[in-house]
Amino acid sequence: MLIAPPCQKIGLFLLAGLLCAACTEMPEIAAPPVAPGPAPQIAPLDAVLAQMPPPGSVVTADPTGLAARAAALRARADALRGPLETTPAPGTP
Repeated sequence: MLIAPPCQKIGLFLLAGLLCAACTEMPEIAAPPVAPGPAPQIAPLDAVLAQMPPPGSVVTADPTGLAARAAALRARADALRGPLETTPAPGTP
């Protein structure tokens, strides 16, 4: 009894899959509709870069309230770290 090596089996499966795919009908794909309204304007790169802070500078503004959220999370973590109540193991004084 002759057994085919694994690479030949994989090749046969790939060939069978390719033949099955070749026999199918491909659907027509239409382009998505254009959104109504004027086309967006592309801003010049120099104007966009002028609004950015220089590299390496520290921005002190916190527009999303991240500092307050971090403080609340730290307070919650401190509350969870409270004193632990443990019971002694059986047989220990």
